[in-house]
Amino acid sequence: MFDLEGVVRSRCSTRRFLPTPIPRDLLEEALALAQLAPSNSNIQPWRLFLTEGERTEQLRQALMAEVHAQPRELAPLPPSFRAHRRELGAIVYGAMGVARDDDAGRVAASRRNYEFFGAPMVGILCMHRELGLVDAVGVGMYLQTLVLGLTARGIGTCVQAALTTYPEVIRRELSIPEELVILCGLSLGYADPDFPANQLKIPKHPVETNVSILGPD
Repeated sequence: MFDLEGVVRSRCSTRRFLPTPIPRDLLEEALALAQLAPSNSNIQPWRLFLTEGERTEQLRQALMAEVHAQPRELAPLPPSFRAHRRELGAIVYGAMGVARDDDAGRVAASRRNYEFFGAPMVGILCMHRELGLVDAVGVGMYLQTLVLGLTARGIGTCVQAALTTYPEVIRRELSIPEELVILCGLSLGYADPDFPANQLKIPKHPVETNVSILGPD
């Protein structure tokens, strides 16, 4: 177990997992910790569906079949934010050895999202569709707490917005009720230490880019 700062600094997105199953006791510890996350009026708006074993493989196969049958682009970002996706892609694909002009390689690398990067377990995070942005903040705090709890126990994660590209497949395969909106996916398992992209530390903005401290002149 790390101190909090050590856990935060060591967390990174895992993009290739080992097939090793996650010990149930470690998973349950992290889930119990995440359940302590704050939320508006303590409604605890998160709903998490986890698959393992054959269910993970069934979901993987269903998604890949749809990806090949109906290729879709990731949800577009507003123009002023698109440079961030391009910059991240250059870093991640570069670590994977995929050149900028290798269109086939970039498509193949992108499609690994729907294979959960080989993770033995995948989570689908939802909340009730009648709830609003303030409740989505609570779900985000739950997700961050869960991710850090898993990181502290040596378990890698990758939060995946890409999985929302095929919500109907996920809803069908996991019998997710219509009243729940699918927010993101979470692949989890032990990171492959030999995969270069698992060692990336993505650069972040200086604090002052995102934070304004207001006070007397």
